[in-house]
Amino acid sequence: MEDEDNQDEAAWDDQAEGVGAQAEIGDDMEATRNECLKNLASTDYIMEPSIFNTLKGYFQAGGMPEKVVELLSDNYTAVAQTVNLLAEWLIMCGLAPTEVQDMVENHLKDLLLKHFDPKKADTIFTEEGETPSWLESMIAHQKWRQLFYKLAEEYPECLMLNFTVKLISDAGYQGEITNVSTACTQLEVFSRVLRTCLATILDAGGEAALDKNIPDFAKMVCHAEHTYLYAQVVMAVLAKEKNGGSVARRISQEVQKYAKNRGHDVTHITLALSNTASHLRASQSIMSLLSKGQLNPGDITILHKLYSGNDPPPVELLRFPLFLELMVTSLFTSGGAKINPEHKHKYIFLLGYAASVVETRNKSNSRKINMDELKQTSQAIEKVHNLTCGGGGHVQLLSEIGTLYQCIRFPVVAMGVLKWVDQTVSDSAYFEKQMDHTPLHLTLLDEIVSCHPLLHLEVLKLLINLFQNKFPDLDTLIQLELKKTVLDRMVHLMSRGCVLPVISYIRERVDRQDTDVSLVRHFVTEVLDIICPPYTSDFVHMFLPIIENDNITGTLRNEEGNDPVSDFIVHCKTNFIMAT
Repeated sequence: MEDEDNQDEAAWDDQAEGVGAQAEIGDDMEATRNECLKNLASTDYIMEPSIFNTLKGYFQAGGMPEKVVELLSDNYTAVAQTVNLLAEWLIMCGLAPTEVQDMVENHLKDLLLKHFDPKKADTIFTEEGETPSWLESMIAHQKWRQLFYKLAEEYPECLMLNFTVKLISDAGYQGEITNVSTACTQLEVFSRVLRTCLATILDAGGEAALDKNIPDFAKMVCHAEHTYLYAQVVMAVLAKEKNGGSVARRISQEVQKYAKNRGHDVTHITLALSNTASHLRASQSIMSLLSKGQLNPGDITILHKLYSGNDPPPVELLRFPLFLELMVTSLFTSGGAKINPEHKHKYIFLLGYAASVVETRNKSNSRKINMDELKQTSQAIEKVHNLTCGGGGHVQLLSEIGTLYQCIRFPVVAMGVLKWVDQTVSDSAYFEKQMDHTPLHLTLLDEIVSCHPLLHLEVLKLLINLFQNKFPDLDTLIQLELKKTVLDRMVHLMSRGCVLPVISYIRERVDRQDTDVSLVRHFVTEVLDIICPPYTSDFVHMFLPIIENDNITGTLRNEEGNDPVSDFIVHCKTNFIMAT
């Protein structure tokens, strides 16, 4: 009897479990139908990529086809079709198809940026389980790639965007994503971008290419400490190569400078990559100076003792740009740390050592140190330091102008004089006291330009700042004469080979229409006096629009057409049709 009772109880339990399971299945199907109906009731859901999965789930859950038709038709507003219709009307009204396409795409791009939801975007992969075909189509177009870059900057944690950035890199567009922070979190993508950027900078060459490419490159590298370390290790290896090694070292130094200006102390990484572990005392002193960003007699004394000894540390330790900047600023301007006269010779010796000593290594890796130019360089630094910081005044400078010209031939002295001139002429009181048409300090700039092509762009930056300085305390006519003098210095720069950067700046001022026409006319007149054919197409492309501007050169032409302006225009029209 007990066995029969147990069997009856088991049967009842199985039946109850079956009813419960059916009830649960029914509840799940009901929930599925409700979820599908909710989606089907949204606006224009028939246009969504997930429509087929929703329909399949709804019908498997026992949904009625009539309800599907009703919801899809009632909530169909035809937004996409209406856009297409409006686009066709715009084209019929005379707009170019490409213009209409840009209009629609730009508006769609703005909407995506405004309403993008990273959580919903991440569900794309969980639902589809593979890369959507529409995503691969989107990254084939630059406009949509730019959209993903902006979104990736704003939502760096979005998995869908991180994956998309990798897809873009895999497709070969890594050169476009130098400023995308999410690329820095993926080693594979970052390595590709780093390689592409370095190749671009190395292939371009020249100061102009560095000025153009370094900011974005440095911003990407300085995204985090690990990206900075990785990039600097790569550049340290490249710096050892014979071909392009010096350029790689220069790029590395520019990135160091960028990081320092952003408040990052990267001194420990810099020294770790400098192979100076065997010179601990020198490294510690340099690290102390660079970390604090200020010179002090204690560390300078230690370095002077080490470098004046029989076995000095490598000269490369003294050649960190930030250290050289501190030394030059302190010795030639009043903007650096004040130097105790008792220690002045130590500063001069170290700067002269860094600027003139040559180290080479033979096959056995032994070091040979050439100090032949150390004495002359140190003497030149000392002479100019005494002239610029000795407080002798204008009369003494004029009496020692020959000495200044001789010493400027040393590159390190020329850099110091350039900083001194910059500090001096930035004060409007300087020009209030000037009686000469060309002040002495601006004349020194001409000599620097003549002797040192590598300082051309630095001189141009100084002249641009001086040209754009308002000097409200000066009379209007004096300001105009000063600006003409500055333009004369720019023309001298052109005569020494710095042509396109100068012309590009003047062209920019003309396009902005923020410069007195008489000043531009003065510049044009001076340039026409020093140039003659043949001209490069780049020069013609930038200079010809200035020449053809009647407001600028109208008064320089005559009716016979035999003036310099007309001659230049005729020559260009004849030989550079493409430039017109």
